[in-house]
Amino acid sequence: MTPARRADRAVYLLSHPLLFALLAATRHRPVLRLGRTVLVHHPDAYREVLTRVPLDRTAERTTGGTAAELTGGSLLFDQQGDEHRAARRELAPLLGPAGAAALQPRWQRILDRHLGDLTAPVDLVPAVRELAGATAAALTGSDADPVRLARAAERAAAATARAHLPSLLPRPGAARRARAAAADLCGLLPDPRDAMLAVAAVNTTLAALPRAAAWCARDRLWDLARQDAPALAAELLRRTAASPVLPRAAAADATVLGHRLRRGDRLLLVARHAAEAHHDTPAHPHATRAPFGLGPHTCPGASLARAQLALLLTTLAPHTPRAVRTTPHPTSALPSYRTCVLQK
Repeated sequence: MTPARRADRAVYLLSHPLLFALLAATRHRPVLRLGRTVLVHHPDAYREVLTRVPLDRTAERTTGGTAAELTGGSLLFDQQGDEHRAARRELAPLLGPAGAAALQPRWQRILDRHLGDLTAPVDLVPAVRELAGATAAALTGSDADPVRLARAAERAAAATARAHLPSLLPRPGAARRARAAAADLCGLLPDPRDAMLAVAAVNTTLAALPRAAAWCARDRLWDLARQDAPALAAELLRRTAASPVLPRAAAADATVLGHRLRRGDRLLLVARHAAEAHHDTPAHPHATRAPFGLGPHTCPGASLARAQLALLLTTLAPHTPRAVRTTPHPTSALPSYRTCVLQK
């Protein structure tokens, strides 16, 4: 195990130890039923669920269902049928290559202001937080301060995650805190239905970019970053798997790799294992795309995430920084760093 992989593994173990111990123990079972919860690990099973099985986007204890309950209404990307497809089409220009190109000058200004020449230690997390908040503001039309918007999205995601992830201890007042955090975020947005978009834009960026940069520094991949930053970005996003588990629910009976799914089953789609993030060289043809879903359930922000990371790697590569110190964030919604200090 390389130093980069060892350090990144610690992020998972600290953030949600119970959940990831369960996932690690069951990793070699392609599909495993535990009561009405079904763990989906294998890339082929993961692909079948996302491309063939009808899914209930607003079921209890799914991401969409929990978020809709906390905000009291429908959220972008949690609609069904034609409404869902129309929402994706509307945002496609903002989330695709054209949107990334329009945002790139703003991203570059933020990175240049925070990073400097890296002769002194620099914590990458505040830079990425502002970058993520600026992106969320552009996507939602919010005029809120980017850092304030990002922090609100972080708090809302962390509080919401605790409503549908397992815990060893009770969490008194968790639902009240989650509702308050969701209300704070919605108050910064012109349309509260964009809360899910803001949460996704901020939290996946904060989970992916600092960890990917630290991985690049620890394994000394800066030559690859200079040669082909987009290709390295895609590979590091596979290895870090920023959204490692996708909680969903089956909306109809189905069969996946010979395993029967029943309507109403809670599905834990382990994107980390479908992406073969635990291997340096993936064997499955869908592994690189798996962290962002597949088929009609592909994350519409995938290309934007790759463009953000490619720009960050391109900005850092001339300095060939090393990872001085990284501190996992124990309460974040997604496995993330609280601090990620880089220096020449």
